[in-house]
Parts: sequence; structure tokens; C-alpha cells
Amino acid sequence: MDVFYYYTYGTAGWLVIQAAPLIISPTMIVTMLAPEVREPSATSAGVTTEANDPKAPYAVPTLTVTSIYHAAIAFYSYARWVSTGSSSFMLSTIGYGFLAMVGLWCLLFASSSGKISRKTGADKRTSGFPFGNKEADKKRRRGGKMQ
Repeated sequence: MDVFYYYTYGTAGWLVIQAAPLIISPTMIVTMLAPEVREPSATSAGVTTEANDPKAPYAVPTLTVTSIYHAAIAFYSYARWVSTGSSSFMLSTIGYGFLAMVGLWCLLFASSSGKISRKTGADKRTSGFPFGNKEADKKRRRGGKMQ
């Protein structure tokens, strides 16, 4: 689940970089967007989870939602990059696309726990469908006859 940590820290870093103008000068951004200026309100303490448990019940749903978000914004910024040719949209396409790929990888491969054999380290979900393991079948049959 180390990749999950890298993904969450990468997502947080990418969004902090994008939020830097709002953090540095929120009044200026709000002034540009709204006709009247309001004072910022005080925020309450953030939601915390256990720092040492990556398999928290919200890990996979959070991963799913953020991956969908990154993929949607990557698609949008790619479309804007093609239509305008602006390099900022190219950079956002690369950043969001990379985070979407890592999130998808985590959803597919890093979120399935309990499928790896502790004895051999092999994946238990493999079936060998088109190709049979005849030697293993022979050993199973011999073992069944002896018992």
C-alpha cells in the first residue's frame, strides 16, 4: 500500500500547487471573481484518520473519487490544450493524467488485499485457464490416491 501513500501525497501536492494563489492572496482572487468582497470565515479543525492505517474504510472510495476527478480534469485540460495551444493546459494535462494513471493502477493492483500467498508469494487469483498445469494435476491425483 506504499503506492497509495505516494498517490495521496502526489494528489495533495498537485492541488496545493494549484491552490497557492488562493492561499497567498484569497482576497485578490475573490475580488476578481465576485462583485462584493466578503471577509473569510474561520474554519474548524479538519477531519483526521489514523495515520498508520492505509486500509481505512475510506481509502478505496477516496481513491476512486480522486482518480475519476483527475481523469476528468485531464480530459478537459487536454481538450482546452488542443483548442487553445496554451502550455499551461499541457502541463495540467500531464500532471492530472499522471495522477489519474497512478490512481487507476492503485485501484486495479494495490487495493486487493489477501490475494497473495504468504508461502509462495504468488497471486492466488490466477487460474491458468488456457494452459493447464498437468504436473501439478498429477501430483494432486497421486496425493489423493495415497490418502
